[in-house]
Amino acid sequence: MNVPFLDLGAAYREIQAELEPAILASLRSGWYIGGQDVEAFEQEYAAFIETEYCVGVANGLDALRLALVAMRIGAGDEVIVPSNTFIATWLAVTQTGAIPVPVEPVEFTYNLDPGKVEAAITPRTKAILPVHLYGQPADLDPILALARKHGLRVLEDAAQAHGARYKGKRIGGHGDAVAWSFYPGKNLGALGDAGAITSNDPEIADRVRVLRNYGSRVKYVNEVKGCNSRLDPVQAAILRVKLRHLDEWNARRTAIAARYTAELAGTRLVLPEVPEWAEPVWHLYVVQHAERDGLQKALKETGIGTQIHYPIPPHLQMAYRDAGYAAGRFPIAESMANRLLSLPMGPQLEHAGVTSAIVALKTTAHG
Repeated sequence: MNVPFLDLGAAYREIQAELEPAILASLRSGWYIGGQDVEAFEQEYAAFIETEYCVGVANGLDALRLALVAMRIGAGDEVIVPSNTFIATWLAVTQTGAIPVPVEPVEFTYNLDPGKVEAAITPRTKAILPVHLYGQPADLDPILALARKHGLRVLEDAAQAHGARYKGKRIGGHGDAVAWSFYPGKNLGALGDAGAITSNDPEIADRVRVLRNYGSRVKYVNEVKGCNSRLDPVQAAILRVKLRHLDEWNARRTAIAARYTAELAGTRLVLPEVPEWAEPVWHLYVVQHAERDGLQKALKETGIGTQIHYPIPPHLQMAYRDAGYAAGRFPIAESMANRLLSLPMGPQLEHAGVTSAIVALKTTAHG
């Protein structure tokens, strides 16, 4: 059978009866910038994440960038980032004028290695930016301890970790601020671009509210050089509906991940490891294989959809050639880029589809 990597249409159809009235009500409200749905979603998501504040913005990249600006990070400052991440993490830093300083990940959790962070800190370092990659929490306590020791800010990139928990507490308020993407393919996804910042710091939340709206809190009175990055009310209405299903949908993802872990043991695949303090939400289930490209091709021929997250590490992208990083500078990230493969995953992925993927993997991965 054909097994898609992700079926967004199935997600829509499952809750169509709730989504369409919510969208229609938003359209009929007459509020097309801001309004009740945006304010309600901000309150509901803050409550879900267990933080004081949520500020909606236009997308996940803006969430990262505006959080950094709200922390007063800018030209010449350094921000520690993972070497293994989606390029948006780095782009947000450089868009403020700051410099991303890469640190390698823990090889089998894929997240920033806290043991390697301190060596990257210099007098110009202003923040650490861990990513909860693939929906698995990064190890925050040692990162937060280093931040306190050196007087640094911590901004978490949680674009893939909606609902995940670190040591029993939801991701969303451990550091100074947390940036979220609600891109359609995320665990909590809109039907277009959307993002948010959560924080327990009232100053950061207030500065983001001003920055996102042309630097203004009173119309035509501009306090700072802001931008236009506002959460669309139709997308907020959609997110309010989907938020009600998020825990259940994450539980389905967890059940799929458990099957992969149990039934793919003993193959040549290197499976992800989950520390005892982590409760991932399995945005992606990512394995490693020495002949990844051949494996992906063989799976495609049997109808199994996969993706590669991410085929080129940020330091080797053309966008960052001015940083002067040569191949081999970050060997763990480079090895991952050649070995990682994301398996079919999503709350609408049926039992038979998971079975087909597992059977195909056992055959093609030479278990």
